[in-house]
Amino acid sequence: MEREWSFSTKLLHNKWKVDRHTGAVSVPIQHASTFHQFDFDSFGKYDYSRSGNPTREALEETIAALEGGVRGFAFASGMAAISTAFLLLSKGDHVLVTEDVYGGTYRMITEVLNRFGIEYTFVDMTDLEAVAENIRPNTKVIYMETPSNPLLKVTDIRGVVKLAKAHGCLTFLDNTFMTPALQRPLDLGVDVVLHSATKFLAGHSDVVAGLAVVKDEELGKQLYKLQNAFGAVLGVQDAWLVLRGVKTLHVRLKQSSESAAALAAYLTRHPKVEEVYYPGLSHHPGHAIQRNQAAGFGAVLSFRLADEEATRTFVRNVRLPVFAVSLGAVESILSYPAKMSHAAMPKDERLRRGITDGLLRLSVGLEDLNDLIADFEQALSFVNERSSIPAR
Repeated sequence: MEREWSFSTKLLHNKWKVDRHTGAVSVPIQHASTFHQFDFDSFGKYDYSRSGNPTREALEETIAALEGGVRGFAFASGMAAISTAFLLLSKGDHVLVTEDVYGGTYRMITEVLNRFGIEYTFVDMTDLEAVAENIRPNTKVIYMETPSNPLLKVTDIRGVVKLAKAHGCLTFLDNTFMTPALQRPLDLGVDVVLHSATKFLAGHSDVVAGLAVVKDEELGKQLYKLQNAFGAVLGVQDAWLVLRGVKTLHVRLKQSSESAAALAAYLTRHPKVEEVYYPGLSHHPGHAIQRNQAAGFGAVLSFRLADEEATRTFVRNVRLPVFAVSLGAVESILSYPAKMSHAAMPKDERLRRGITDGLLRLSVGLEDLNDLIADFEQALSFVNERSSIPAR
């Protein structure tokens, strides 16, 4: 009987390990926008690169295999993937969304979908009773993001899927924070898994990309029709960069997750940190659920300082993390949700969700853990003090 390789081995040894025509150990980049047809009546597999391209197909088949799906789709960005999936909805449909959701998704739902007569409700998806109470007769999609961005709330995926199936709803899940290395939503019954592949999958802050995976063939046909019609497909150079990044996903995420857990524990003990949000902490409300439905806790955490002035002081003095939009890269990335990832969310809505002016989100990279802790220690020493050190 042939051995079933582990996930980390499959990242390297798969259908696309070697080019069958040349023996090359890197997927060829096929730049052609169009393809010659050798028969007047019978066209080949490829005709126009919006509809299908060999390099993009390699990435689409790779993510489908890693997520345990039947079909994958590569898009020009994570939001292109999410937006195209939402095109499965029609006028009069209702979507139920986790309230602690990425700001770009919030904007898409509240400022774009609503213009086409699609209704929506935001709900605390850690509360299954609240989810059940807000499902309507016209609810067609329940949208999960777990752990959520930026407060790392954990949704019981199996519980939501059970409710969705009982009411005939599709389930979408943004798996960007976990990736299939740590969480496999399709195995838990989710219908569509979505990724900003810009983040951990590519992992090097050098590409913008989005992915979607389905486990049902018919749903795959519908999503392909929308991908082809909407046309927000991923370019071949970017598809190659994601494929290259995926090869090191396991080792990157393993080290980053271990460092994130240690940093979260350190920050929890620091007197100037008011709260730490990380599902790997035993006191996190979603800790037990995360242990049950995933293989780890990830490399992203958030922490709250007293106010905006405290965050300004910290950001001005911390040296190692880049202060930027995005996450999931080899370098640690520090973000300020109020003005970055969730700038599209009105302040009252943001504050109601707990996204305060003192909240910072950290995506832990591959730096030495002791260096990161030492850097955070010196930066925190300036909080609530007038700093004389110039901004870096």
